[in-house]
Amino acid sequence: MLSDIEIAQNAKMKKITEVAASIGITEDELEPYGHYKAKISDSVLKRLENEKDGKLVLVTAVNPTPAGEGKTTVTIGLGQAMAKIGKKAVIALREPSLGPVFGIKGGAAGGGYSQVVPMEDINLHFTGDMHAITSANNLMCAMLDNHIQQGNELNIDPRKVQVKRCLDMNDRALRNIINSLGGTLNGVPREDHFVITVASEVMAILCLANDIFDLKKRLGNILVAYTYSGEPVYCKDIKANGAMTVLLKDAIKPNLVQTLENTPVIMHGGPFANIAHGCNSVKATKTALKLGDYCITEAGFGSDLGAEKFMDIKCRFAGLKPSCVVLVSTVRSMKYNGGVDKAELTQENMEALEKGSVNLCAHIDNLKKFGVPVVVAINHFYADTDKEIEFIEKLCKEKGAEFAVTKCFAEGGEGSVELAEKVVSACEEENNFHYLYDIDMPLYDKIETIAKEIYGADGVDYTKEAKKSLDEFIKLGADSMPVCMAKTQYSLSDNPKALGRPNNFRITISSANLSNGAGFVVCQTGSIMTMPGLSKSPAAYKIDIDENGNTVGLF
Repeated sequence: MLSDIEIAQNAKMKKITEVAASIGITEDELEPYGHYKAKISDSVLKRLENEKDGKLVLVTAVNPTPAGEGKTTVTIGLGQAMAKIGKKAVIALREPSLGPVFGIKGGAAGGGYSQVVPMEDINLHFTGDMHAITSANNLMCAMLDNHIQQGNELNIDPRKVQVKRCLDMNDRALRNIINSLGGTLNGVPREDHFVITVASEVMAILCLANDIFDLKKRLGNILVAYTYSGEPVYCKDIKANGAMTVLLKDAIKPNLVQTLENTPVIMHGGPFANIAHGCNSVKATKTALKLGDYCITEAGFGSDLGAEKFMDIKCRFAGLKPSCVVLVSTVRSMKYNGGVDKAELTQENMEALEKGSVNLCAHIDNLKKFGVPVVVAINHFYADTDKEIEFIEKLCKEKGAEFAVTKCFAEGGEGSVELAEKVVSACEEENNFHYLYDIDMPLYDKIETIAKEIYGADGVDYTKEAKKSLDEFIKLGADSMPVCMAKTQYSLSDNPKALGRPNNFRITISSANLSNGAGFVVCQTGSIMTMPGLSKSPAAYKIDIDENGNTVGLF
């Protein structure tokens, strides 16, 4: 089989104007970036604001394993399959980050014959949204340091700066730095930090803002620092939010692209789910719901992270109601959770499969707590046996979840027809969607609820630093906000090595941050890197230009 990039480079793409026309977008409502990608004008949502919304389908997954589960691939395959059965679907995805592209994880445009194209553009600079977010964030930081340098009228304590600079690249050297060295002309020296762009609050705000004016207001509410007397200082106080909004005026518009089978895809925003809220933008999802009978979207990593935040943060803020959840798993992931080494996952092992299936069961149980129908999608790999598939199907039925095998990686939309039919049926089932917790519940109780109900923890412990921060945030109004947990994606617990369905453990909150503009409190559990580093052999080693000027090695 060809590599992902070879398949993508051989794709027969339609002009983006044709893709737009297929879902009722006129040329006047598009802002083209070349022939195959475009921004969608704000006028589209305004024109369709009184139209009925389509069905919202969330695709999530079990905890990721080194074998790979293919959640984005399944999302794209499902969207393509919807067209195969005569349904009008629009896919809504996050944008890739350059960090994983040049690191280990790879891109975020699917794989095999279920990809979004133009793949190279999407995984690299795309329409410049990541650069705009990086620039807006760093403008805020520059204006903050400039304020301190130019007399410090607000009496800001440089030791209590809350915001960090960002870069859309894995660069461990920038995690902890000292800035403004070299004398008085270069500013007031202080400890500073970088996070990867997708972990910045500006990214979260862009993805939750309803429009440009909501964006400006939220940017203004970012908590940037404290004064020497302990009073909060916000982004609007340093007069940065207006200029930041101007930098983001194009970035807030959703991007339109297509799959290999020319299914429309709205791709916008890209917060990670292990360190942020893990969902594409509210604007992208709402646009897709107006343009299609079905909006197929995804949330990052496992359901313990992305799906929980999708329900409790994104749906709460945007007034969204999912009609169905697709839970992606694989035979290989269950055997891995059952203790099988990665090198031996292609061998049938019913004992390990049964042992590791507790992880799948935990995710089914968690999703049912939101009152939404669940369809389990087993992403098929060549070594899967009939006996293994039959075991999982029986298990899912016992848990009250629908079940389908998808072969979308090798067969595209045709390989997900059964899944599409199950999803359509599930969307017509009784739906009692509700949030995991009441927004008026005290902040500590919300944290406890997530830890116990979703992770299966016995309780929550707090470091002295974390408790001090949370108590301070409560004084600033955080009790009325949802919680965004920063946690390892590899386990239901905060220990990445605890596979399966861990029990008899407690979650430790090591630190906390107030994303006041985004409107949630971030609680860090364990050791979560907000600025990743490159591995000993990063993917960047294989990426190159050949003698014909073509990109090679990009997956």
